[in-house]
Amino acid sequence: MAFDTDIHLRNKVIYSIYVRNHTEEGTFLSILPDLPRIKGLGVDIIWLMPIHPIGKEMRKGVDGSPYAIQDYRGINPEYGTMEDFELLVEEVRALGMKVMIDVVYNHTSPDSVLAKEHPEWFYKRPKGQMGNKVGEWYDIVDLEYSHKDLWTYQIETLKMWAEKVDGFRCDVASLIPLEFWKQARLEVAKVNPETIWLAESVHTSFLREHRDRQNTGLSDNELYQAFDMTYDYDVYEFLEQYLWKEISLGTYLNILMFQDGIYPVNYVKLKFLENHDHPRFRSYVEDPQAVRNWLCFLYFQKGATLLFAGQEKGIRELPDLFNKDTIPWEGQDLDLSPLIQQMNSVKKDECLCEGRYSLEAAKETDVVIGNYEWQGKNVTGIFNLDGKHHVIKVAMPDGTYRNLIDGENYVVSESILLTSGEPMILIHYGEPKLSEF
Repeated sequence: MAFDTDIHLRNKVIYSIYVRNHTEEGTFLSILPDLPRIKGLGVDIIWLMPIHPIGKEMRKGVDGSPYAIQDYRGINPEYGTMEDFELLVEEVRALGMKVMIDVVYNHTSPDSVLAKEHPEWFYKRPKGQMGNKVGEWYDIVDLEYSHKDLWTYQIETLKMWAEKVDGFRCDVASLIPLEFWKQARLEVAKVNPETIWLAESVHTSFLREHRDRQNTGLSDNELYQAFDMTYDYDVYEFLEQYLWKEISLGTYLNILMFQDGIYPVNYVKLKFLENHDHPRFRSYVEDPQAVRNWLCFLYFQKGATLLFAGQEKGIRELPDLFNKDTIPWEGQDLDLSPLIQQMNSVKKDECLCEGRYSLEAAKETDVVIGNYEWQGKNVTGIFNLDGKHHVIKVAMPDGTYRNLIDGENYVVSESILLTSGEPMILIHYGEPKLSEF
């Protein structure tokens, strides 16, 4: 693992912004008025999806994918100027937040600066033409990291941006050699030793597919040698299976507990319900009360929390990646912002960073019972993932507890608790009782 990783990243909230679709104007400067609201959600880090010029050749849609980058060292003129970008970073920092940008180093657009100036740095098909290893990504061509001159160029580019921003979210990091990432981290540290490194590690099935083709395919454990955080894709397929009722809640939670045991002690996962590559969560779960419980469970889990812009409004539609598609901020039927603000104080609790962690399913229900214990303090979370009330057994001392979310008092009697369907965060002190369930 990156041995100097700060585990307090587990207390952080990252907010993902797609500049094109965040506002009608789709510019850096148009985001400025929204920064106080974002800060008010408890956000610590703003991740800007790719900010660079987009290629025109083989473009998907009218406006193109931001991941088909034409120039790693430039700014997308549709978003503004470099000065506009630097002003945005300055204003974000003035509010006490940090800025992370997308690093898309697996591929470029076919008409990129590098494709024109250094075609030898690219993957070639059997007949010698540039291509890629994922057919549906037809708007990009893959880089070939056997060329050490490419390493030098890419690392110098990272060092340039490290003078301007606080961290990097690295797209499909699993497909790029580990030694490159390790060297990049060392070199960037000379510019900014506090740089935050987030790897988009990949789904296990996607990883196996690349390994079967004898392509580079790094596991999360390998990526932790260079990165501070990795994506939650190693368990995402199990989340989908639970949502589709193919596995039980208990099985899903067992997978999360397995995940907690297979990585180094200071591992940090990025936990999310949705992102730009996956459907909005409300396309899976419609019931507002169930969504509230899922959101609180997201915040409670061990790791950094990702919010995808618009998630706080319970929006159902995923913005188009390839065309202008402004987030419909107004007229939504579910505003999760107050709940997010309430959960922010829970997220910042030292217990959720340092504490002994457990998750279990209440018997014959869709209720998660989670607990952190740290220095005699217990933070217990109870999440009714179906949005309904239940009678459950809990490993807590009998007594009356105030729910930090709705402010109501709940009674535990003979280890029995009646839930109201509202997510619950309960605090108690002393060693936790061993679960019998």
